[in-house]
Amino acid sequence: MHTQSNWASGWRKSSYSDTQGSDCVEVAPSPTVTAARDSKTPAGPVLTFSTPTWSAFLSHLAVRQDH
Repeated sequence: MHTQSNWASGWRKSSYSDTQGSDCVEVAPSPTVTAARDSKTPAGPVLTFSTPTWSAFLSHLAVRQDH
């Protein structure tokens, strides 16, 4: 199980985040998983995705932006 402490120093936000910094998804990649959380509740739940799953998700987003 992954907890907030697993990701203490590795959270980052997209450069596409709003200027207020409040409506963002933050991610913390590691060699085996990528964690994601809501920036409004940094102590809240963390979703984790395997590296292949996260890569597929990002690829899907890139394809969607092209349309």
